[in-house]
Amino acid sequence: MDPGVLAAIRLLPKHKKAIEALVLGSQSFRSLCTDLADAEQALRRWEASDAPATAARCIEYRHLIDGLESELRQSIGEWQARSEGAIKE
Repeated sequence: MDPGVLAAIRLLPKHKKAIEALVLGSQSFRSLCTDLADAEQALRRWEASDAPATAARCIEYRHLIDGLESELRQSIGEWQARSEGAIKE
């Protein structure tokens, strides 16, 4: 499975079904997942670093991951609302 999709599922396991559906139908959602995987990988590299800027970079990447999580949750919520609307019709 795509690393971005796996990252999104790891972060939001209760939304696995929605993530899998969104990845199939939305390039922008796939891009968010890819960005999440890249940010997580960068965070892991910085956490293992002994460079002077390590603490600041870790904070920066954690903040980025939090923002991506928020965007993923928003996309999932919108998808769920559309899905529920389609079922009612």
